[in-house]
Formats: sequence, C-alpha cells, structure tokens
Amino acid sequence: MFNKLSLKIGLLFFVFLLGIEALLFATLYVTLVNQRVDEVMESLLARGETHSAVLADNFEPMTLEHVGMMEAESSFVAVITDENGEILINSDPLEPEMLEVLGHIDYDSESPEGKVIEKDWDDKRYIAADSPITIGGEHAGHVFMFSDTAGIERMVKGLQNQFLAAGLITVLLTVVTVLLLSRFITLPLIRMKEATEQLSRGNHRVDLSTDRNDELGELANAITRLSGDLDRLKNARNEFLAAISHELRTPLTYIKGYADILGRPELNESERKEYVGIIREESAHLARLIENLFELAKLDRLQFEIKREAVDVGGLLQSAAALVKPAFERDRIQLQVDCESEGLVYWDPERIQQVLLNILDNARKHSEAGSQVAMSCREENGKVDIRIRDEGEGIPAEELPYVFERLYRVEKSRSRDSGGSGLGLAIAKEIVELHGGVIELESKLGSGTVAAIRLERGDGSAESIAGR
Repeated sequence: MFNKLSLKIGLLFFVFLLGIEALLFATLYVTLVNQRVDEVMESLLARGETHSAVLADNFEPMTLEHVGMMEAESSFVAVITDENGEILINSDPLEPEMLEVLGHIDYDSESPEGKVIEKDWDDKRYIAADSPITIGGEHAGHVFMFSDTAGIERMVKGLQNQFLAAGLITVLLTVVTVLLLSRFITLPLIRMKEATEQLSRGNHRVDLSTDRNDELGELANAITRLSGDLDRLKNARNEFLAAISHELRTPLTYIKGYADILGRPELNESERKEYVGIIREESAHLARLIENLFELAKLDRLQFEIKREAVDVGGLLQSAAALVKPAFERDRIQLQVDCESEGLVYWDPERIQQVLLNILDNARKHSEAGSQVAMSCREENGKVDIRIRDEGEGIPAEELPYVFERLYRVEKSRSRDSGGSGLGLAIAKEIVELHGGVIELESKLGSGTVAAIRLERGDGSAESIAGR
C-alpha cells in the first residue's frame, strides 16, 4: 500500500501543506491574541486617562464619588489615591492582588504619563493601569484601573475554539484537495503503466494521446509514438524475416534442384556444364546475400568501420567504372565518366566503391540496350557531388521514400533478373551517412533516375567507428 505513488505524493503534499498551514495559523493566532490583549490594555489605560483628566479639572470629593459610582457599575475596578499613595476612594472592594500591585508603586518617582503597570495576564488575576493626576503642574494623585484577566482568558479561549474549528475544516479540505490533486497527477501515470504493460505483452497499439501541454502530456505522447514505432518495427521485422526467407529459399531451391539433376546418368557433358554454371551463379548470389546481411548486422551492432585514407576522386570513379564495364558492354549500355573535382579526399575507398558499384549495377539492370549511364563528379561549396544518371524506366513517385529501406524493391514480383536482394541501397545509405554525407534519388517514371551523393572531403583522420 505504501509503495503506491499516489499515496506517497498525497502524504508529501499533506505534510507540506499541513506544515505551512500550521505555521500560518500559529502566526495568525499569536498576532490576533496579542492584538486583542493590547486593545483591552489600551482601553483600560484610556479609561483611566479619562478619569485622570476629569479629576485634574475638578479634584473634589463629589467628583471622586462620581468616578467610583460609575466604575462600580462596570467590570473594571477604579482606585484613586493621593500623591503619597493613600487610597481616597475605590469603586469595588480591593483584593489582595490589587493591594500587592499598589504596594509596589514608587510614588515619588512616578512619571506624569499614564502607563500599564501589570501586563502579565497569563499568571496574574488582574491587569492594571496607572494614570497620574496633575493639577497646575503638581503631582496630585493617581487613578489606578484594574481589570479581571478572566475576561481576557475567555476571549483567548474563544479565539482558540474558533481557530481549532477553522483548523479542522482546513485539514479536511487539505486532505480532500491532496487526494484529488494526487489522483489527478497519478491517473495519467497509472494509464501509462498499463500501456507499457500492454507493450511488454506484445500489444503495440496503445493510444495515450492527450491535450495536456505539461511533462505528463509529453510523456504520454512519447509512449504513444513509441507504441507506433514498436508496431512498425514488429511489422518491419516480420516483413524482413519473410523477405530473407524468400531470398534464401530461391537460390537454395535452384542449387538443390540442379544438384539433383546433375545426379542423373543420362546427362551429356554440355548440359552438365550448364547446370554447374547455374549452381555456381546461385551460390555466388547466395554468398552476396549473406555478405550483405553480415554488413547490416555490423551496422546494427555499431561494429562497422570506416577506414579513411587519401584517395583521388577521379581515380576512384574510374576504378568503379572499370569493374562494371564488362557487364555494361554485354548489355550494350554505354557508360560515361566525367569528373571535374580534383585533389585528394579522405574516404574509405573500399566502402565508397561498394556504394558506386551498387548504384551502377542498379542503373544497368533498369536500363535498356542502347541507352546511356553517366557518372560525374564536381565540387560544390566545399563538398564533392557525385551523380549517376541513367535513362531507364524510372521509379514511381510513391515508391521513392522507401527505396533505401531494407529488402524494399520496386519490383513487387521480386524478379531476380531485374532486381537484387533489396539490401544494396540500404547499405549504401549507411556507408554514405557514416562518412557524414547524404545520398538521394531523383526519379520520374519513364524518364530515368539520378542518384546524388554529397560527401565532405574529410580531414584525414585515420579511422572512425560506425555510430548512430
């Protein structure tokens, strides 16, 4: 139970809010009590000052009796003394606590200003105020006002009860608020937890999209995107396995079938050579496919190395053209090479040649006899731009975004005469990007295709490990 996030958040909020509320309530309570007590004392002193002013104008027995009679009807006790402290009149019987206060007054050094002489309402029965009587600049007596502290205690008790009731209501409201707030915060997290559990069980179709613009909304949208990515990855994996199974099955079927045929005793020598040639061709095709798969596996494991060295761009293009020239001549396709870029670059020549051979081979397979394939290079803005243009059938616009995906082929029939394994362009893209470059295809159906490769010249570093 205590491991639930909602409970932890709720308790944390409750403790913090309760602490803040307790501090505020205590401050307010102390301030309010002191203010009310000060008001009582100021009222007591003001009452004594009023009597003192009246007696200063008319210090006669009748006035004294009038003051005593007036205070006898109130909750206060008035004591009037002469300048030596002799009691002239008192409105109520004097209690020992009052006499004790009067006994501690130094009448000879008294200031003409009135003041509260007993403030300790917590421990004393009475609070008291002294208002000297001054007639013609001469000290003539004192008006002492006493007030029972029971009234202050009742007032403070009332404030305590009010604050206690307000505190209980506040605590209840705090608990409700914390519960609602923690629920509001943790409910999306609970849904995210349930969604991730579905992802772990293989259900990659979860939707946590929300209109929230806070961090929880961003997290929910990220999980939704992740579920979509996992679903696409699952589909891509299944398609990849199906495609690989097909690609492996085809040459193996040829090899097995023609190997069985070779076992027939009635075969003549020319037929035997023909079938052996087919087996060799299919074995080579199978070897290339497996090699490409190993290349992709290295890329995925970040073990694909780019070994840079100084190489001449023109020489690299001429070398690639020389390797494919026999195949182009056999298919009666003209290959032109034109390189305007000069100087050395720091690339991995073997890997870049692999890219060029793959693109040239694709151009040859998709070109008609008598057409032309042109390979050119030039320097633009400090980058080497290599272009391979063919006059083939082109690629439909809707297919272009997918041609660099693994095992994707425009020929849905998987014709082995016009299409390869569907891995070459994926590997070429990885090699170019590991060099810090970009590879793009521009094509229009019926108008041929242009493969554009843009690469930095490089800085001469010896080696770089593939990374993503």
